[in-house]
Amino acid sequence: MTEKLIVGRKREIDLLNKFIDSDDAEFIAVYGRRRVGKTYLVKSLFQKDFSFYMTGLANSDFKRQLNNFADAFFQYFSKKVSVKNWFEAFALLRDELSSVRKNKKIIFIDELPWFDTARSDFVSALEHFWNSWASDDPAVKLIVCGSATSWMMNKLINNRGGLHNRVTHQIKLSPFTLLEYEEFLKAKNFSMDRFEIALFYMVFGGVPYYLKHLDNGESLAQNVDRLLFSEDGELRNEFQNLYHALFRNSEKYIAIVEALAQKKMGMTRNALIEELSIESSGAVSKALDDLENCGFIRRYSPFGKKTKDELIQLVDFYTLFHFRFLAKRPKGRLNHWMQIQGKPEYNNWCGYAFEMLCMQHYPQILSALGISGIESTPCSWTYTGKDGGIQFDLLIDRIDNVINICEMRFSTTPYEVKQEYLNELLEKIGRFKEITKTRKSPMLTFVTAQGLKNNSCARQIPKSITLDSLYNLPNLP
Repeated sequence: MTEKLIVGRKREIDLLNKFIDSDDAEFIAVYGRRRVGKTYLVKSLFQKDFSFYMTGLANSDFKRQLNNFADAFFQYFSKKVSVKNWFEAFALLRDELSSVRKNKKIIFIDELPWFDTARSDFVSALEHFWNSWASDDPAVKLIVCGSATSWMMNKLINNRGGLHNRVTHQIKLSPFTLLEYEEFLKAKNFSMDRFEIALFYMVFGGVPYYLKHLDNGESLAQNVDRLLFSEDGELRNEFQNLYHALFRNSEKYIAIVEALAQKKMGMTRNALIEELSIESSGAVSKALDDLENCGFIRRYSPFGKKTKDELIQLVDFYTLFHFRFLAKRPKGRLNHWMQIQGKPEYNNWCGYAFEMLCMQHYPQILSALGISGIESTPCSWTYTGKDGGIQFDLLIDRIDNVINICEMRFSTTPYEVKQEYLNELLEKIGRFKEITKTRKSPMLTFVTAQGLKNNSCARQIPKSITLDSLYNLPNLP
């Protein structure tokens, strides 16, 4: 069925085709953060087979949304209609589709949350449409999409009313992996090598929409300057647009991610509440759930800690880049990104962003280490004492009594491990084992951008993998 170029998304394509070809009525919810390619995927696969398609209007009222439905109805059925409410609208759609003689009646409602305006009863009407008719017709394949992930989760997928357990399948569309990034750029005739691709990923994350703005006649730094730092940059105001589109009362969400951006390892929920000077409430928990569903944050327990001590960490690349550089970007300064290349501010960001890149590709690291089939948990460990502090950003805590202690190092050339640094690492690992009293065996593991420089110290390191490993398909257990 595929007509347009679709890069990656092999799992999602297989699932969607399987659901559409089933012998039952299907209610399929596709959700994920803004700009991740939900609409493009569904339309590329099935647009020529749509029996009906409409998309919500951003920031529009009840009347305009109904007029929007009427326009879509005319486009597909060549009938002008006027409807007063959503129950009438869905009744008309039901009556028209009942007379359609097709093996598959694919209905696609895009940006579903935007239809749910104040006092519109849109959700109730959708419930009635599905429960009273569509669910009984095995030809009906209803696909709905939405970028407002919190709405999709709370009002649709986890609905406790008439749509409870009515969604037959859900697909969360995640950002591209590095491998999918590479495939996309090759398809667009870009000649970036893997090191350059990783640098772009470290700025924007795996969001396909941002790739579309790249100019293959410019260097990576020139692209970043043009898109983000220039006065008329196409993505200059993306941060505000992104959060306003995803979340109602977006200021609350922005305040949370801004606080988290200041803490590399993350914060506990209580520390976050204290930092924001707000009361502990269900609203905070809901906001954190929404941010997690969008992939902006992750929650994890540090090594040896209980669930109540879990940390909340900001992991969205673009948001991190925004607070590090864009929120304080100098006015009137041209070529800012090119001018700071190689300077401490740039190098510090590269090191931090590379660590996040590794954590986002944790399954690929497991595959490269040959331990995909071993149950493991990613975590961190921090110790502060009178005799000094120790911090390990990534530990792979394995059920086979081994702990990979990962050192992630970004450099433009093979990374040189010197004897003094190696001795310091081995001492820290010894103290880690002593302080935690773990009986598991620590295994020093390096993840580097360009490999290790071949010397006597490198030969003492048990495990070492490179950036290339992050481009592989993970071997899922």
